[in-house]
Amino acid sequence: MKKLVVLSGAGISAESGIKTFRDSNGLWENHRVQDVASPEGFARNPKLVLDFYNARRKQLKDVEPNTAHKLLAELEDFFDVHIITQNVDDLHERGGSTNIIHLHGELKKARSVDNETEILDWEDDIHLGDLHTDSSQLRPHIVWFGEMVPEMDNAIEIASQADLFLVIGTSMQVYPAASVVRYVPSHCEVFVIDPNLENPNSFTRNENYFKASATEGMKKLKQILIEKYK
Repeated sequence: MKKLVVLSGAGISAESGIKTFRDSNGLWENHRVQDVASPEGFARNPKLVLDFYNARRKQLKDVEPNTAHKLLAELEDFFDVHIITQNVDDLHERGGSTNIIHLHGELKKARSVDNETEILDWEDDIHLGDLHTDSSQLRPHIVWFGEMVPEMDNAIEIASQADLFLVIGTSMQVYPAASVVRYVPSHCEVFVIDPNLENPNSFTRNENYFKASATEGMKKLKQILIEKYK
């Protein structure tokens, strides 16, 4: 069974109604990204940051996986599918995918401010004074700008094993996540789904580009992959 590795970004979740900060001139739900997605912002105003992610967590209850998420999950019947996502929502999981690496953390988890490995499943709000078992303040399990990406090595290892590689819903502008594609083997066939494809970056010699939304692109790609490789 061929290994299909997927690098997904905010574009796939946007089709479910989740907003991205790049939609609004650098503002994310009317906040500067530096204020709500950086260690410095958390140090300045932890309540603002906690409230911001509490609202994002609540939003997950109002959105559902879209067709693109579900089609990726259906490909597990034909391929060994591994998803490397920059998204912090749980739509891939709810869409049925089973092998997922969250590069930038997960909204439905919390961790100790003193130890990034002390991670808890977390469905509720996080407030100032909510403590981990190590007696430190809880914070969202989100990789903020300027922080290390703990899952990067795992993502690189999976990408280096790919027979097929799909880029979907990402502009490839956020690093180090975008650098994952550098580790894709030279023989690997690469597929890119992007509705704003004007001047595509060249990743390898084997790219196939689809100028389409995540959903429309996945409808086409699923059929192509099954016909060509199964």
